[in-house]
Amino acid sequence: MASDRTEVLDHDDEEGDQFIDANDVLEEVPEGEDQPMDEDEDDDEKLGHSNDMDGDEEVFEDHSEQHFRNHAKSVFVVSAHPTEPLAASGGEDDLGYIWNITDGQVIEKLTGHTDSVTSIAFSADGEMIATGGMDGKVRVWRRVGKENWKNWEFLTELQGPDEVMWIRWHPKGNVLLAGSNDSTIWLWQLPSGNTMQVFAGHTGSVQCGEFTPDGKRIVTADADGILILWDPRSPTPIFKLTPEDARFDVDGITSLAVNPASTLAVVGGASGSLRVVSLSKGEVVGALGGHSEGDSVEAVQFIDVAGTGAGSGVVVTGGTDGKACIWDLSTMRLRATLEHQDAVTSILAYPQPNGYLFVSGSADKTLRTWDARTGTLVWEHKGHQGPILGVALGLQGNVVISAGDDGVCLVFTTAV
Repeated sequence: MASDRTEVLDHDDEEGDQFIDANDVLEEVPEGEDQPMDEDEDDDEKLGHSNDMDGDEEVFEDHSEQHFRNHAKSVFVVSAHPTEPLAASGGEDDLGYIWNITDGQVIEKLTGHTDSVTSIAFSADGEMIATGGMDGKVRVWRRVGKENWKNWEFLTELQGPDEVMWIRWHPKGNVLLAGSNDSTIWLWQLPSGNTMQVFAGHTGSVQCGEFTPDGKRIVTADADGILILWDPRSPTPIFKLTPEDARFDVDGITSLAVNPASTLAVVGGASGSLRVVSLSKGEVVGALGGHSEGDSVEAVQFIDVAGTGAGSGVVVTGGTDGKACIWDLSTMRLRATLEHQDAVTSILAYPQPNGYLFVSGSADKTLRTWDARTGTLVWEHKGHQGPILGVALGLQGNVVISAGDDGVCLVFTTAV
């Protein structure tokens, strides 16, 4: 691996690890009725929420600017190009697409999978895109030519995993990471497609994983409740946390995120429990308890409210209980509990300078953008007829792109 991707992580604890006293958590603060700022309130009163169809006429609310309907079945995932008006989506029809978010036209059909496409992502520079499927395949395409983002070609198929659970590009280079249902994690160099590492140490399906934001470490977690920190250059774990430590038992890990400073991870579990882990010390430093017991935490996202790109900041967690909990990790207190009518499936932070905003997608068919500083609802976007399964932010946060169980992707303007 190139030196800019593999330099040794400096375990600098100048900011200090944050320790949590469970008694220090504030009471939950429900979303107020007077907080929405949706400009379409008049339309909300005129239109119903019915999913009934009269011919091809839509009788439900639809605030979207663009539809993408090429998928024949549920759309599981969506990704936005870092600079261009492009989105990529993958679904139950075994296909992926790159498409234009301004007119809904297909740019490239991403074929070759024999089972559902469950993960999709553009590389950090937008020059490549990868798809991962339940068939165990990871397939990569690249842009052709330096001036035209409309031309793409198939590059390579990467072998190794069983069912692909997720894929992540390195934040600074053309290195791709994938977690597998067979308990392994794979790391490849692109465009060569050479395998750089195979990480073995988990005992269950590797449900989630991330590069740390500084690119120096990898954090992975599995369905058996094991969390591992890796050096990308070594197959030997730096540390491993397991449910044998009662403080870390969350009944299987379902989600995780790493703070901007790459010093803390927040882990969500199937039981609704949350743990804060020091990545420098390799130990649990606290527990957060804002979700209903027995409802899994499906999404964790750090929000860089101060815009500094460092520090612990604010973390938002979303669960199948329909709650989005905002935590201030500088004080270790619950700022607010926000409500959807059904499970929260996705949480995504807006880019700076609007990093205090985040969007939540829900099985209640809505997308909501919130101000993490106050818990205020800023926008509510409607248009899906089924649960929202994936969310992406495009054009520097000026559009929200959603993937739905109804087989449709929608594009909403935010005008941040």
